[in-house]
Amino acid sequence: MRTKISASHHYALILAGGRGTRFWPRSRRRSAKQVLNVVGTRSLIQNTIARLQPLIPAERIWVLTNDYLREEIVRQLPDVPARQILAEPAQRNTAPAIGLAAQILESIDPDAVMGVFPADHVIGKERLFRQLVRTAFRNAADGKMVVLGILPRWAETGYGYIEFPAGTAAGTAPVAIRRFKEKPDAATARRYVKSGRFFWNAGMFFWRTNVLLDALRRNLPRTASLLAALPAFSDAAFPARLREIFPRCENISVDYAVLEKSPGIMGIPCPEFGWNDVGSWNAVYELHRADAQGNVLLSQTISQASTGNFVDAGRKLVALAGVSNLIVIDTPDALLIADRGSAQRVSEIVKALEKRQRDDLL
Repeated sequence: MRTKISASHHYALILAGGRGTRFWPRSRRRSAKQVLNVVGTRSLIQNTIARLQPLIPAERIWVLTNDYLREEIVRQLPDVPARQILAEPAQRNTAPAIGLAAQILESIDPDAVMGVFPADHVIGKERLFRQLVRTAFRNAADGKMVVLGILPRWAETGYGYIEFPAGTAAGTAPVAIRRFKEKPDAATARRYVKSGRFFWNAGMFFWRTNVLLDALRRNLPRTASLLAALPAFSDAAFPARLREIFPRCENISVDYAVLEKSPGIMGIPCPEFGWNDVGSWNAVYELHRADAQGNVLLSQTISQASTGNFVDAGRKLVALAGVSNLIVIDTPDALLIADRGSAQRVSEIVKALEKRQRDDLL
């Protein structure tokens, strides 16, 4: 009979290594989306930590980021021990990152139960969210792999989906999922939403560390072996060995590497709790209250016959005349003007800057 695991063995892993390229020109390598104040008075990662702390104290919160952002994240999160804010030596997607954290936690606490949370999401109903997280942790402590499904609000093509059994309704109880589905085309996404049994995959996962490591050994043995070769986290040789080993891990998401290949995964078909992954400037527009003309104006603006625009230009006066549905973002060295409907394409500008080797703008 399995010994009951108390909440004192619950840990949070915050994934904060992304560049947020769709938030250029505000989001740069050293000031990526997760450390920006997108909405409210704190940065996205500060809000992530704050809503988890009623459940998990700072001493059991770990953050994985990159060399560009680590110093800023340490500054923004003074309650989280700096040694628990790690910079990945290379970007290798979520499977090696989560595996690394699981390896460390397993060596520290063999009964560790781990929740994985992106650093850059907005959640409106935090009390309900914490109720769902508590449920997920309890089930993960029993040896289950648990994912949170987000009730879809539209036929989104940019998210993966979780398929539940027919007749599954939104609620707080875990249900055995049928399968994971990759990002669909528009027609397939509409079919998913109409069926009522598909939920968005929000990238929040829960499992015992030994369960995750066992799954990695089965499905990603090369990466699992590399991570297992690391010395103990307390060993003085750990940082150097990590820099040597981690870049050799496979570049693959935990969804592809583990979840899609593992039977018996439980999903919580969550009721609406105000989730937004803040995936583009248009998502930021949606998070703010618009004026009578549908404009969100975060800077001093004169607007004439203009509707549905989002303006964030610091102290600069912006004048709009006869334009609609624009995004206007001004920084000291770059100005972005985009159609709100093309907000996802801002990342293509970053790729173009990379080709031109404009590191000064990245």
